[in-house]
Amino acid sequence: MNYFRTALLLAVLTALFVLVGGALGGGGGMAFALCAAIGMNAFAYWNSDRLALAAAGAREVDARTAPGLIQLVAELARRAGLPMPRLFIADNDQPNAFATGRDPEHAALVLHTGLIDTLSQDELAGVLSHELAHVKNRDTLTMTVTATIAGAISSIAHWGLFFGGGRRSSLGPLGSLALAILAPIAAMIVQMAVSRGREYEADRIGAGISGNPLWLASALRKIAARAQAVPNDAAEAHPAMAHLYIVNPLTGGGMDNLFSTHPNVENRIAALEQLAAQMGVRRATSAAPPSWRAFDEAPPQAGPWSAGASGAPRPRGPWG
Repeated sequence: MNYFRTALLLAVLTALFVLVGGALGGGGGMAFALCAAIGMNAFAYWNSDRLALAAAGAREVDARTAPGLIQLVAELARRAGLPMPRLFIADNDQPNAFATGRDPEHAALVLHTGLIDTLSQDELAGVLSHELAHVKNRDTLTMTVTATIAGAISSIAHWGLFFGGGRRSSLGPLGSLALAILAPIAAMIVQMAVSRGREYEADRIGAGISGNPLWLASALRKIAARAQAVPNDAAEAHPAMAHLYIVNPLTGGGMDNLFSTHPNVENRIAALEQLAAQMGVRRATSAAPPSWRAFDEAPPQAGPWSAGASGAPRPRGPWG
């Protein structure tokens, strides 16, 4: 998805919010909705990363507590032409990951312990490259804005249902009911269009960062196989965060799948395999670049994030 289309979709979402405000409160409602949209986006711009990290229960790690991971992220960030992001670990058995932050200088990557326990170093590099691609494209800010406005549309539409849209509204009870149903659906469709397109683009750019599209394809197979079977309490409690993750963290079926903010995993894998064929890559696992070989040779060092709920060390990978 190119930047023009993303800007157009965001403009549509903002216009929808203002129109809903106008339908409920006339000119005054439109002005209030516009001011509210500006205020919410300003709040999201400055605080979205802290809110996401707190909701995920993530804690920061460094070169002392997770040396191999820090080295791996630093190498991938260098290849992507990005500053080193902060790295966080969340004690969560669901294999998943997400990126947050308003720009590359304030980016943070979050990895679940379930992801670290599940993937090989090559596959983990594929996932990290995907998340760095989101940072490079400034998707973390774009997705925060869409989620904020989409949530506001739902809230203001339901306010109109319960309060009849106020005296300046000409919708009436049935009109308010229709608005409460249709406005959030329209907002959800726009949000899905932004989110799904961004995932494909991050897959493509991330494959270029890691150098092997099959690493991410292999990781997606493993993640998708477990993610729907292992609940993610943090995401279930904050479903507005679902679009941030590399795969849908919500375990519900039916309607959740219908309105998923993520494209089908098999379609993403197929696109990555096609890209690998174009690049002449035939193996999911290949010799690591020279600068990564030190991770395989370095003895693992236990950090506080490596212990499970029982206190016993988790199975460790070569990344530290």
